[in-house]
Formats: sequence, C-alpha cells, structure tokens
Amino acid sequence: MRIDAVSIFPEFFDALDLSLIGKAQREGLLDLRRHQLRDFTVDRHRTVDDTPTGGGAGMVMTPEPWALALEHVLADAGRNPSPREDEPGQRHPAGEPPVLIVPTPAGELFTQRTAEELSEREHLVFAAGRYEGIDQRVTAWAGHHFEVRPMSIGDYVLNGGEVAIIVMVEAITRLLPGVLGNPESLEEESHADGLLEYPVYTKPAVWRGLEVPEILLSGNHARIEEHRREEQLLRTRRIRPDLYAKHIVAQEQAARREAEGD
Repeated sequence: MRIDAVSIFPEFFDALDLSLIGKAQREGLLDLRRHQLRDFTVDRHRTVDDTPTGGGAGMVMTPEPWALALEHVLADAGRNPSPREDEPGQRHPAGEPPVLIVPTPAGELFTQRTAEELSEREHLVFAAGRYEGIDQRVTAWAGHHFEVRPMSIGDYVLNGGEVAIIVMVEAITRLLPGVLGNPESLEEESHADGLLEYPVYTKPAVWRGLEVPEILLSGNHARIEEHRREEQLLRTRRIRPDLYAKHIVAQEQAARREAEGD
C-alpha cells in the first residue's frame, strides 16, 4: 500500500516510523510519503491561508497550493492529471483512483469497518487541514482525480488534521497482511465483531489481592470462549449501549433470515 500525507507540519507523521507501522515500512509492506504543503506555494512568505470569503473568524487554507501538491502526488504515482482547463468535464483515468481522505468534523465517521474497507485500497492520500479548514473548491476539484472521502474520527474538534491522520493510518495499516505478528489477534479485538473486547489478564494468577477469573485457569477452552463472549456482551452493554443495541438488532435479523430460509 502507498500512503501520501500532505501537511504544513509533516513532522507529525514521524510517529508512524515507530513500532509495527515503522517496521512495515522498513520491510516494504507500506510506502508512506510525507509532503510539505508550503513547498507548493509561489510567494516568498510561503503563504497557505487567507481570510474567509464573506467574513468570519479565523483563516482558510487557499486552494492553489493544495491543487499543486495533489497534482504532484498524482504525477509521482504515474497518474498524470489532465490540463487544468479541461477539468470541469474530465473523469477519473482508467483504473482505481486514489482515495483522498480529508479529516474534518463534518465528514463521515471513521470506524473499524471503514479501516477494513480502506486497507484493501492500493493508494491513500491524506490532506491535513488547519485553521478553519481547506477551501471547499479543493474537494470539488479533487473529485475529478480522486475518490474523495471527508472523514471524522469523532465528535470533537482538533487544531489540525495531522493527529486524526495518524489515528486512521495506524487503524488501516495494522490490517495489512504481514504487519501484525499474530493475525489471529485481529479477530478477537474490540469492534472486530461489533462488540467491545473482553477483559484480558496475564500472570501472576493473584496480583495485589486481585485474582484472575478462575475459569481462565481451567484449561476448558469451550467454557473460556463462552465466558469471554459473556464478558464482551456485558462490557458492551455497560459502556457502549449503542453498539449493544445494534448487535441485538443484527442478531434478530440474522435469526429471522435463517427462519425464512427454513
């Protein structure tokens, strides 16, 4: 997988050189490229923002540096964009277009299902906005070259998109084959089946007066699996009743389909 990230603070993404994601890069499983947006400005001050049209607080990121940066990414990936005067009528070139992900509180909610979907794509491009955001015309223009996906990681506001990009990149790339040492762990973690993960323990069996549940020491794997499933349901119902309700509805629908099949 190739990932390009464009930002005025590309140093943020150095965190992705650590741990398993860094190892994936070194082993050639992931090609992560960072781009400084200011390298695509044309004035001596390397300006990337201006006042909002129509008035209002803050500043808005100007469109031309973004277009130039994204054109550079396309060209570097061998997908030369059409001349700009032809853009209004152009379509994606042949093949799967890169996905352009723009972190924004106004975007679709990024979930584990989103991560799974995006982990199957060949080329992801992330655009880290700052200030009051990126001129809306950038995403309209980019729609001729990319599959544009405005994305939110939660109902709150950050100073910029870099932290959200790090979250999404880690959630996506850890799903790539070969990145995790034990791929079976992907099947047992939170949200893998729509529920929160069960509580986990290790040695010693008794620590500061607190005991590991006895069933986990029994060696009875069927009962252990049943216990963990019960713990998943209890934890999800207590902490995320919204997920628990969705799970119950899904179970009822599955049972109804099975009954209708009979």
